Amino acid sequence: MTYNFAYDVSRFLDASIHEVIRTLIEAFVLVFLVVFLFLQDWRSTLICALAVPVALVGAFAFMSMIGFSINLLTLFALVLAIGIVVDNAIVVVEAVHAKMSEEGLPPREATFAAMNEISGALVAITLVMSAVFVPVAFMSGPVGIFYRQFSLTLAVAIVISGSMPLRLRPLCVRCCSDQPTIMRQRVY
Repeated sequence: MTYNFAYDVSRFLDASIHEVIRTLIEAFVLVFLVVFLFLQDWRSTLICALAVPVALVGAFAFMSMIGFSINLLTLFALVLAIGIVVDNAIVVVEAVHAKMSEEGLPPREATFAAMNEISGALVAITLVMSAVFVPVAFMSGPVGIFYRQFSLTLAVAIVISGSMPLRLRPLCVRCCSDQPTIMRQRVY
């Protein structure tokens, strides 16, 4: 008796996992370079770079909770999510730095002032981005079933990244408050 594998999915899955890891590394490097180049502060760079793994771990937790498997579509959604989820963190950090440099506010007050100004925009961005992908999950037929995991995984990663700045505001305050006075008065 002999057997033959007519179609081996493991090669494609291994290639997809490799692409996710490569994209994650590229995203970290690009976020570090761009944020550090413009803000010239390693703490702000670290906050923005940590947004990616937190959102991805949350997406994996959601996938596990719902019963989604790691397949080509969910990995493709995670590759797309890597580029999308860092936006909210960059917006928050840049707004805090702008408040500190333009108005001369201490880090704590700058964080609260910036969050009061941009919280509505963050919620709107998150809802709009999620609204693009969630309707695909409700499509009927084979297409709806096929893309359900993709759309829900991507939407959850976006919602997690959008809610992180709103929930993790004390982290930003604590991280920025350790900066010396000279850093607060820097003009960019």
